[in-house]
Amino acid sequence: MIQLLTPQHWKDYELIDCGDFEKLERFGHIILIRPEPQAVWGKQLSESEWQRLHHIRFKGRSATAGDWIKKNPKTPDRWHISYRNNDVEIRFRLALTSFKHVGIFPEQAVNWDYILSCIKTFKTSQPRVLNLFAYTGGASLIARAAGADTTHVDSIKQVVTWANENQELSGLKDIRWVVEDALKFVKRELKRGKTYHGIILDPPAYGHGPNGEKWKLEDNIREMMQDVVQLLDREEHFLILNTYSLGFSSVIVENLIRQAQPQADQLETGELYLQAKAGSKLPLGVFGKFCKTGSK
Repeated sequence: MIQLLTPQHWKDYELIDCGDFEKLERFGHIILIRPEPQAVWGKQLSESEWQRLHHIRFKGRSATAGDWIKKNPKTPDRWHISYRNNDVEIRFRLALTSFKHVGIFPEQAVNWDYILSCIKTFKTSQPRVLNLFAYTGGASLIARAAGADTTHVDSIKQVVTWANENQELSGLKDIRWVVEDALKFVKRELKRGKTYHGIILDPPAYGHGPNGEKWKLEDNIREMMQDVVQLLDREEHFLILNTYSLGFSSVIVENLIRQAQPQADQLETGELYLQAKAGSKLPLGVFGKFCKTGSK
């Protein structure tokens, strides 16, 4: 059964409306308009309402860059938000980047809650969790806040520095930071005989390692999955594969996981979406996840 899941605990984030290839969203006290290639339908709210509500709009100059246009020049370029579920609270520093992102993917809160629920059922007092393609570290922060010995891997040094800022904002410490190509890191951990109780993968469609290594999702994900399942602790573990790539369905993710880990218990697959206040659902990637737990 393919699941459709949306975050349940956000207070500092809200999707207000989406359509006509744009989204209107609130991050804390600041409302942004950003491009959204999935929003092929029309807006629910009027154009004048979008204009009235927003503080900053992103205007693309090319496929990979653009400019932020502020209604009020005093609106800050950086600000903080928090995410709190029933058990933990983490904090993020947001910023206006040249490629339309602000440092967080709000739909990932669904996966953060799953990480926490799995760790809570483990017998292991300090499970080891590996976060690959880890970006600014939402999953790393959640795992660490839940008491896990957490390793965060991303190929971009500036992003790892940003994740470390989020760790400090969240009142956490001792996440292990690794700036490296994710596939290279996994292969080295295999050689070392390392194991993890939890592994999170959120690979991009395209990417580059720090030494020019090339990543293309459809070309490299099968090798990655075949390797990464060998790092899972045999007794108790979870794995999350999340992808955001047009044309990549949850059935593809299911096939990848089942082939790499035929004995995966309680495999769940589906689509993440954000529910707009105005009514539309915005799809934002597909996932596959499974959890094998001990009983306390």
